[in-house]
Amino acid sequence: MTSWSQGQVPRGRYAPSPTGRLHLGNARTALLAWLDVRSRGGRLVLRIEDNDFTRARPELEARIYRDLTWLGLDWDEGPDVGGAFGPYRQSERADVYAAALARLDSYVCTCTRAELRALPTMGATGEAVYPGTCRHGATQPGRPAAIRWRVPAGEVEFVDRVLGPYRQAVAAEVGDFVLRRADAAWAYQLAVVADDAAMQIDTVLRGADLLDSTPRQILLQRALGLPTPEYAHVPLILGPGGAKLSKRDGAPDLSALREAGAAPEPLVAALARSVGLVGPQVRAIRAQELVAGFELAATRTPAPLVLDGLM
Repeated sequence: MTSWSQGQVPRGRYAPSPTGRLHLGNARTALLAWLDVRSRGGRLVLRIEDNDFTRARPELEARIYRDLTWLGLDWDEGPDVGGAFGPYRQSERADVYAAALARLDSYVCTCTRAELRALPTMGATGEAVYPGTCRHGATQPGRPAAIRWRVPAGEVEFVDRVLGPYRQAVAAEVGDFVLRRADAAWAYQLAVVADDAAMQIDTVLRGADLLDSTPRQILLQRALGLPTPEYAHVPLILGPGGAKLSKRDGAPDLSALREAGAAPEPLVAALARSVGLVGPQVRAIRAQELVAGFELAATRTPAPLVLDGLM
């Protein structure tokens, strides 16, 4: 396994999908990713993950730029500012993914989503383990075909910067997974691996709901001879009842707050309080004021997000 050169300036990324408005969970992850990079003197890449061409919208991408800027966050490279490792939209990087796919032992799969949902074996991701139905040839040659990777046996183990040691036997707990969907869209797992390597990302901070994806990505990195970044999976944001914050809780999205004339400082303070970056007495603060002394390890188990005083 290759590694990044020692002494490289830390490079992190925030990689939203323009398929909906940024919610408060997106905002806190963006804030923590930005703080983690800025506190270490690194560079932040804004990558737009618009591979889902059925749902991605240019107007939603434009909202992402406005909302993050309103929150007080900036980035060093991205679709709007350029950079040495572009393009920074996944929709413009198909040749990178095709080159990676050509180096992997893959096969076509004509299983439908309905057939996969009917499988009885549940794996680490909460979904059915793919049993290799099409490993020796497509079972329904006339159907649109996805492309799956023949996952090698063995266990993947890594140490998450937030959650600690994690291990998964991908072949047994997930099975051969999709690299390109039947509708020709590139799968998340392959795209982020190729992009993180090409953009020299050495630290990935994202939500804990993506923890189960990491062993698959590490396996792909090993197969392709690519460096493995350090991973940090931050807890999901909690609502007033202590459960994952959802639209049912009535939480406004970033655009709604911005367009209603809210100041960003109370929201930054609420997000910071929810992970123990500031005490309960802090009711308004700029993102830049949190950079000095920030340590990811100091963030504690999140408390419910309290949104009073935002307007």
